[in-house]
Amino acid sequence: MQKEIEKTNVMRILEQHNINYISYSYDSSKAISGIEVASILQVNPEMVFKTLVTVGKSGEHYVFVIPVAQELDLKKAASVVEEKYIEMVKSKELLPLTGYIHGGCSPIGMKKFFKTTIDETAILFDTILFSAGKIGFQVEVSLDDLQTIFPFTLQDLTK
Repeated sequence: MQKEIEKTNVMRILEQHNINYISYSYDSSKAISGIEVASILQVNPEMVFKTLVTVGKSGEHYVFVIPVAQELDLKKAASVVEEKYIEMVKSKELLPLTGYIHGGCSPIGMKKFFKTTIDETAILFDTILFSAGKIGFQVEVSLDDLQTIFPFTLQDLTK
């Protein structure tokens, strides 16, 4: 599984910050959901996270990183970022906004930084996995190392 794989922008950013990471690649035709990705990579699905981009009533955008098997609680998320409400960004708006496509969105390396919140369950693990910015690629990084790239808060975000 751990063969030499092509580098994504996320991997290059991690290397620029001298951050140790583990990279994974998988046949994306065999995995549609994050739970399937965890199964193919043979890792605990609770430590595999997905990156969700939202927009608040104010028009501000927010990033939420939650376990792949969970669903974002929009009320909790809105409360965390002090918005009346938030909604998911439409798939067609994702690429121009972030530089990523649906299914390959990473909290690292978006076109611009958005306030980011990671689900508090991430602290239960030494490292978490998330998209390396391209479908079929994941990276595994510690929260401490992630904090050196961008600021984030840890909150309860799921239903």
